[in-house]
Amino acid sequence: MDKFRAIFIRRRHIRLYSCGRSQGRSSIPHDKAESETCCFHCCSANLPADMTSLTQRSSGLVQRRTEASRNAGDKDHLSGEEDHKPRRSEEQDGDDPGDAKETRLTLMEEVLLLGLKDREGYTSFWNDCISSGLRGCMLIELALRGRLQLEACGMRRKGLLARKVICKSDAPTGDVLLDEALKHIKDTQPPETVQSWIELLSGETWNPLKLHYQLRNVRERLAKNLVEKGVLTTEKQNFLLFDMTTHPLTNSNIKQRLIKKVQEAVLDKWVNDPHRMDKRLLALIFLAHSSDVLENAFAPLLDDQYDLAMKRVRQLLELEPEGESMKANTNELLWAVVAAFTK
Repeated sequence: MDKFRAIFIRRRHIRLYSCGRSQGRSSIPHDKAESETCCFHCCSANLPADMTSLTQRSSGLVQRRTEASRNAGDKDHLSGEEDHKPRRSEEQDGDDPGDAKETRLTLMEEVLLLGLKDREGYTSFWNDCISSGLRGCMLIELALRGRLQLEACGMRRKGLLARKVICKSDAPTGDVLLDEALKHIKDTQPPETVQSWIELLSGETWNPLKLHYQLRNVRERLAKNLVEKGVLTTEKQNFLLFDMTTHPLTNSNIKQRLIKKVQEAVLDKWVNDPHRMDKRLLALIFLAHSSDVLENAFAPLLDDQYDLAMKRVRQLLELEPEGESMKANTNELLWAVVAAFTK
């Protein structure tokens, strides 16, 4: 009986083996893993060749992936990469936020920053030019922003100092001091000249009816703006008889960039033509000299460099504002302010 059972089992195995050979693979499952693999092959035999692919598992089994599953995996991979990109950018921005974006300063703030002592936090007590220089900065800043301009010269070709300042646009600038000066100029009828506005905004007038034009505490307000921008800090210092609020320097990088910009304008990047220079940088050199703070930018230079820088500054000061204002692509109000300080 056992002999007939062995013959029956052997014939059955031979039949299964021959059937598997006819399909190009073995159909004899030797264990559970091989049985699962054989069943998987049989189920996926009817799929097209271009819609399937084989991947090797760590367990040694062969996994068949369809085109749909492969596309879904690619989408997951791409979405994972996109999730990591903003994280990398946030980490890079968080490394050094101070240097990521350069702080934008107005002309008034730049002139005041050049005049401030780094540790003491105040300007020189003997500097009586910076007040009017800051008012000139306001006029040029408003002109560069398209808020002010000079009236037409007319047929008789009025000089720069004889022409009135008129409001071109009353749109807010976002700066309290500039908006206050712009409101005064807009509301004043008849208009005033550049020289008159520098005196009125400084409070240097004998007319008591025009004292309301004076902008008060300009240096203190500008210093507070620099504190908000992270350039200065606020401290109290005792000067025997009274306490004074000072603003020592905290971010030396911004001031060093400012000093370097002024130095390069008259040394390494000197172009020997004021109309090829940046208008804001040209105005900064003129007004820093008029405010008696330009020497502070040239103090770190060597003797030869200092002499060369001052020589080129004198070349700029010797220019004729009337003639320069008639050239193409010039800002007439800028040259009118220069004429008011160099006359």
